[in-house]
Amino acid sequence: MQIEKINYESFKSLQEQRCKDPHGILGMHAWNNGLIVRAFLPGVAEIKVIDSINTWNQYELFAGEFFGLFEGFIEGREDFFPYKFEIRAGGEIITQQDPYRFLPSLDSHELYFFNEGTETQLYNKLGAHLRQIMGVLGVSFTVWAPEAEAVYLIGDFNNWNTKSHPMRLLGSSGVWELFIPELEEGSLYKFHIRTKGGEFIDKTDPMAFYMELRPKTGSQVWNIKKYAWNDQNWLKKRASTNWQKSAMSIYEIQLSSWKRKAPLEEDENAVLSYQEYTEQLIPYLKKMNYTHVELMPITEFPFDGSWGYQVSGYYAPTSRFGNPDEFKYLVDQLHQNDIGVILDWVPAHFPKDAFSLAKFDGTALYEHENPTQGEHPHWGTLVFNYGRNEVRSFLTSNAFFWAKEYHIDGLRVDAVSSMIHLNYGREETGDWIPNEYGSFENLDAVRFLRNLNKAIHLDCPGVITIAEEATAWPCVSKPLEFHENALGFDFKWNMGWMHDTLKYFKIDPLFRKGSHSQITFSMIYYYNENFILPLSHDEVVHLKASLVNKMDGDYIHKIANLKLLYAYQYAHPGKKLLFMGSEFAQESEWNYKTSLDWFMLERDQPQNIQRLIIDLNHLYRQEQALWFDDHEKQGFEWLNCEDSDNSILSFVRKATLPDGKQEHIICVFNFTPVTRYNYPVGCPSDGDYEEVLNTDSAYYGGTNAGNLGKITGKWIGRDNQPYSLDLTLPPLGAIFLKPVI
Repeated sequence: MQIEKINYESFKSLQEQRCKDPHGILGMHAWNNGLIVRAFLPGVAEIKVIDSINTWNQYELFAGEFFGLFEGFIEGREDFFPYKFEIRAGGEIITQQDPYRFLPSLDSHELYFFNEGTETQLYNKLGAHLRQIMGVLGVSFTVWAPEAEAVYLIGDFNNWNTKSHPMRLLGSSGVWELFIPELEEGSLYKFHIRTKGGEFIDKTDPMAFYMELRPKTGSQVWNIKKYAWNDQNWLKKRASTNWQKSAMSIYEIQLSSWKRKAPLEEDENAVLSYQEYTEQLIPYLKKMNYTHVELMPITEFPFDGSWGYQVSGYYAPTSRFGNPDEFKYLVDQLHQNDIGVILDWVPAHFPKDAFSLAKFDGTALYEHENPTQGEHPHWGTLVFNYGRNEVRSFLTSNAFFWAKEYHIDGLRVDAVSSMIHLNYGREETGDWIPNEYGSFENLDAVRFLRNLNKAIHLDCPGVITIAEEATAWPCVSKPLEFHENALGFDFKWNMGWMHDTLKYFKIDPLFRKGSHSQITFSMIYYYNENFILPLSHDEVVHLKASLVNKMDGDYIHKIANLKLLYAYQYAHPGKKLLFMGSEFAQESEWNYKTSLDWFMLERDQPQNIQRLIIDLNHLYRQEQALWFDDHEKQGFEWLNCEDSDNSILSFVRKATLPDGKQEHIICVFNFTPVTRYNYPVGCPSDGDYEEVLNTDSAYYGGTNAGNLGKITGKWIGRDNQPYSLDLTLPPLGAIFLKPVI
């Protein structure tokens, strides 16, 4: 039968792919004491409507005026009933649900906090979610694209047809939505967006939980809620732990180059799986006595050479190593083995790849429109617009996502300096826009970081945040109420300590006395922040040389210096971080294209370095004096920091425990290759001291110069202490001494 024309201008908008409300046209609607059903399916020959409850009720749809439009009037029925389409196309008959008969999976009030900029769990709303709507299982798709003229859902379920599945705009939220009934996990999809200028662009889902293996870029439906965790004991302990008063020894790792099955040039996909990392990495971390592992970004990224720092999928662990549940299994097993997991997180910038966030709806949506604010001059990437409410919700929710859905224990926030400084990388050219007060602070980024740290500490107890921040910004790791410019991080990487210390160790010992202040300077500013002492990946790449080859001297002296460096790091106040390969003195620079040089462990000196790291980690975790009061002045006292002529340092690490008990360890460092005999060092108590570490021990390949394992304090005061020790100091060596109780 012929149906009266109803708003055919709307039908035309469907055909021309500019419709914002396809549900207002398609699907089932009340009309003229009956129901009208419409479908837009170009290429279909015939369509019937079949009552899903009473299947004998069948109604034919007729081709309308516009190509691909079918409609039919059901006279006398005013009850909206569930139905399916029976479709004949190309001689084949299929039955399928009509996506346009379903209510929205979200309503406007659920998006209020997103548009306000305070949403913390956006991942439960936007993206692709397996849901049941009106009694039917399927997948709801939602995407933020406020400036789009129209958005179409494309995927393997519709043969990537760019016209068959228009999405609806939900009010003024800027969010588009469509529910695809009977769709299952694993389906591939993208968003086909018509811009204001009439161009079409295909985009991956910014909220996708899983993505195709590069170089493909499709998003993949994944049920993020189905994994059954078994790390409850760890999470309970984590929530009550004060990490600033705990031992933290962190192994920094890039998964794809820790171990590979073949170099990247031979086979880019010859990496271990998440399952294989579970089997191989965990025993290694336990052997090495690390408390935490820090993963360089595992969020999905297109270019291997970015090491993961140019993210295209903020909510997807990279598919290089497996699926999301397999990554969860790795985290779960690490926790069950009492190893914390820190994730490098990159809210500072993102790449310009056309399939991802850049110009997402044809406009500068996630980035600033003005290149002086929206482009990073050093990295060729785009900078997030922290002043936009929805961008803050996107990033804040991403931090919560990794903490809540993947049980990540900490986020090391990359490139904080570039976030909080409007002139970062632009100082020489002056090509930057000051803030409203005429200054360089990025006030939007500062507010974002402060609010993020406040929210995550309130809602995720025990989850820590760490800033990679290399400027003199005050109170980065102090509580928000401490200072108006405080950012609220738990810890900050001590980049100054790293650079000064490595520069010192490059100096010929004969001339170190002239740079003595370089090795002591860190304690002048140490209590300004809560520091982690990193020896990170940034220092062993780009022709900077490996750690062992930064050391002065021939190979034997380099090894001795390296042992001395590690002992100094573990004795110095602050949590510890060491990049993979450095624990066995890898000689070559880190190369992301191939495995670490594990073959070196067939040689004596790399084995000796590894033994030292194992013992340092064990001693560090065992002795509270080395970490309990890391960030309190009572935890450190110089004995002698002025003996520049001999290039010797001595200090005592102390802990005042909750029960009032006090512990201490004396740490002495000889930065020259000369054995020092009867060297006097003050000490807090008399009696015997055990030599609990000597880096020159034969066990570590040294000369065995030292104090035969024990020495007795003398009733002679020295170094502002009531007693003293006359020590034998090994060449290029460190000794730790603990009172025998």
